[in-house]
Amino acid sequence: MSKYKMDGINAEAASDKTPHFLCHFQFSMVKKMSSPNHTLVTEFILLGLTDNPVSEKTLFGVFLVIYLITLTGNLGMIVLIRTNAHLQTPMYFFLSHLSFVDICYSSNITPNMLYNFLSDQKTISYAGCFTQCLLFIALVITEFYILASMALDRYVAICSPLHYSSRMSTSICLSLVTVPYTFGFLNGLSQALLTFHLSFCGSREINHFYCADPPLMMLACSDTRVKKMAMFAVAGFTLSSSLLIILLSYLFIIASILRIRSAEGRHKAFSTCGSHLTTVTIFYGTLFCMYLRPPSEKSVEQSKIIAVFYTFLSPMLNPLIYSLRNKHVIRAMKQMIKGNTFHRIGL
Repeated sequence: MSKYKMDGINAEAASDKTPHFLCHFQFSMVKKMSSPNHTLVTEFILLGLTDNPVSEKTLFGVFLVIYLITLTGNLGMIVLIRTNAHLQTPMYFFLSHLSFVDICYSSNITPNMLYNFLSDQKTISYAGCFTQCLLFIALVITEFYILASMALDRYVAICSPLHYSSRMSTSICLSLVTVPYTFGFLNGLSQALLTFHLSFCGSREINHFYCADPPLMMLACSDTRVKKMAMFAVAGFTLSSSLLIILLSYLFIIASILRIRSAEGRHKAFSTCGSHLTTVTIFYGTLFCMYLRPPSEKSVEQSKIIAVFYTFLSPMLNPLIYSLRNKHVIRAMKQMIKGNTFHRIGL
């Protein structure tokens, strides 16, 4: 009996026990997987930053140090804020969540990247790639809106100082971090589902150091128009809306500061915004460099280099930016170090 007849008998037998629409779905999936142009993808190959073994060993050391500094700095910032009574304000509440997002953001990519530097098989599983893609998008969007929430906090603190405690109440602060987490996760999930609903055929090599949407779509052999439109809509809305909130907040802040008569008062007001402005400039600046530069033959390699800045350097620098110029954080750090020292010597 031929293969096709056997398939027909099996399908007929299955139809007696299975609803018609499920039989049709199973048949279409088997047909899709058995087609010569489609293969069942179980893993992808990440090409990374380089294929030079010597360079890989060097990069392993560099990114391991960056990752350890990122974890130490951001975890230290969270512990400092949670344990110091003088840092129990909305500004530091948002900063602790920014540090948490940066830890997750870096940990989503770095461990697998470090492993691939030392491995001959630079692979990532299908499920691992899906998870990495989902979390990357979710955490980027969350960070956008947490930075926007921090700008709103500075606006209320400078423009309406007498109403600050009522307008930035605990419930409002919780809402200003819950909404970014929820919106980020839902968008990350929807974008990842759209990406991995595509059919992948031919090469499994992703020309990046993590599972990013654009290089993944280049591997697809099915129609990517819906995915591209959804990605453009989400990216455009997220960038424009979060940046608009930040820009409008700082326009009102600058207008309010300029009305302050004393130079000392203006300097004090500006200093409270300096760290946040630096973080926003680094984070948004690298993203704009990535998406607004003219296309070229080296655009893929350039995008990987730029991605290093907002994936690794930004999470590492944020705790340093917020601690080096912030006298409250410096004082809290001194108190913690002093307290730990006295505790160790038994005083």
